[in-house]
Amino acid sequence: MDIQSVKLVSDPVIGISARWELKGTFVRSFIKKTYLMNITPVIKVKILLTATLIFLVARSNVHGQSGTDTSAKKEVKKYQAKAPATQLFGAEAFGPSNKTTIRWLGMAGFLVNSRGTTFMVDPLLEGYDMPLLMNFPITTKEVPHVDAVFATHSDNDHYSVATCKDLSPVTKEYHSTIYVDSLMKNDGLHSFGHGIGDSFSVGPVLVRLTPADHAWQNAYPGASKRHFEPGDACGFWFQTSDGTIWAPGDSKLMKQQLHLPSPDLILLDYSEDSAWHFGLEGSAKLINAYPDAQVLLGHWGFVNAPDFLPFNGDPARLKKLAVNPERIQVLAPGEPFILTRQKKR
Repeated sequence: MDIQSVKLVSDPVIGISARWELKGTFVRSFIKKTYLMNITPVIKVKILLTATLIFLVARSNVHGQSGTDTSAKKEVKKYQAKAPATQLFGAEAFGPSNKTTIRWLGMAGFLVNSRGTTFMVDPLLEGYDMPLLMNFPITTKEVPHVDAVFATHSDNDHYSVATCKDLSPVTKEYHSTIYVDSLMKNDGLHSFGHGIGDSFSVGPVLVRLTPADHAWQNAYPGASKRHFEPGDACGFWFQTSDGTIWAPGDSKLMKQQLHLPSPDLILLDYSEDSAWHFGLEGSAKLINAYPDAQVLLGHWGFVNAPDFLPFNGDPARLKKLAVNPERIQVLAPGEPFILTRQKKR
């Protein structure tokens, strides 16, 4: 969501500082020119004293305005739901197992260990360009091995080039759409591209791409040199020995997404921005289409941006609209969740 995050730079205090620098440059130039003027020393002194007085008064006014603006910003700062404290983990999360364990990595990322087959969905563990509320539960250097990394689309909070490159020595393969695969290959990754509906396997785990609509770049002229197609973003459906996991990815709500087989677990990119994400009502509609599925939330409570809706979602509001709200699990980054098959009603 790079182009939208530019809006965060609009800050009156920053604007005042920039204007002040401009005034300071003007005054310094004025003083230099005064010294060079062909007038008596007494007149020069009077001019410089007057200029100094004006300079100090102007500075006082600017700092006063800056303080007022900062105070106003604090008063109107919006509430932002925050995830529970990060739970660190290490190599033990990647070892042999007799079950399927999922951990939220923070941001939109998840780690899955399905009976020893390990894979990550949209991992971002370093190098993000916005301030964060939380620490990541693991670093790329601490990851011992990964069988596969999956990227749902090209936004840098989902396909993190820095993270994926640093994981490449311990990662067997990368998977995404055909477009994102082309980016991965350019970045030197061992990647594979797939179309919507394509299936393949990573060890014993069967994987299928599901549709997603997240072509926000087309709505912002200049955001990209290419026109984004429906197949450039996707979700992933994983069939494991312990049940099915669906990661829909970032998307506007699509009819096709409401008529899939019922998954046992949904890894929901929860954002209350409804322009290019599911939004609050869309998220409720999506999970209520599968009332027996457990739900883990990502994409919320991690970025320090209370005024930037795409990264903000409050699980309490979603639970009010959800059928069987107790199935929505609010995990801490790094906290383990055990996958179980859900009884279909």
